[in-house]
Amino acid sequence: MMLMHFCISLSCPAQSYYFYDDRHYERPVLIEIGGKTGVMNALTDIGGKAGAGKKGLRDLNLSFSRPCFSFFSTIIYQNKIGIRIQYSNGSVLAADSILKNQRTSTHGRYERNLSFRSPVRELALLLELRPFSFIHTDEPAGGFAPVLVGGIGIFSFDPQAKWQGNWYALQPLRTEGQGFTAFPERKPYRLTQRNFLMGLELNYEVNAWLNGRFGVIHRFLQTDYLDDVSLDSYVDPVLFARELPASKAGLARKLADRRAEIDPLHTTNITYQRGNPADHDAYLSLELGLALVIGRSRR
Repeated sequence: MMLMHFCISLSCPAQSYYFYDDRHYERPVLIEIGGKTGVMNALTDIGGKAGAGKKGLRDLNLSFSRPCFSFFSTIIYQNKIGIRIQYSNGSVLAADSILKNQRTSTHGRYERNLSFRSPVRELALLLELRPFSFIHTDEPAGGFAPVLVGGIGIFSFDPQAKWQGNWYALQPLRTEGQGFTAFPERKPYRLTQRNFLMGLELNYEVNAWLNGRFGVIHRFLQTDYLDDVSLDSYVDPVLFARELPASKAGLARKLADRRAEIDPLHTTNITYQRGNPADHDAYLSLELGLALVIGRSRR
């Protein structure tokens, strides 16, 4: 009986690979708890780079990057696959005024003169895959390793615009006629929605207890109203007074079409292009973080 107990005791750590010169072993399931900080940016109808507006990351203007942070907890099985819960908090913004020096090539985007900012709060459920662990199962742990990330989340936003020194929420102003009787097909957009996440991170094992993280996660949205701009035309200004309370109508009219701030002779032309409903908005974050590893023990 004593011999059997001795053999079983020896076999336990043998079932886990040793870590850092045989000084540590780990359980099949590890837990990471950590935080990250970095920058967040968005791809919307507003701002961007010179030209008519490019698709995807080619139109990303890095000058609009703003600080963000996140907290996460991950359950990892055999260093191959993980399930992560992550909370992120940041903000996004953009302005057509950034295109002033390129205005001759922006096809009216600078003259449109729209701008916005929005807080972003997100709770996501993510799947992690560590491809090198599937390929090189017998190599020692440590160093750098890529991590593929994908999942689904719930995020909240609240686009705002600045007028005469004050910030105003745009969603209640119905700047594109959402909820107007004249446009029964235009429904007010929700400020809490679902998104899909995809990214690539680089994991660095500092030691047996700490992991570093660096990577980018892109969010694909099901809304085009992160910046409160979507439709390819303007609302007739007279409709704001007809459809909104007097306390909102005047402000909505000013913030729906801001061309007059550049050209005082401008009057709203509903045929001018305001946005592009063909492409949904998106946002992304680039972050660096550190995580505590639970589940490793000294030999």
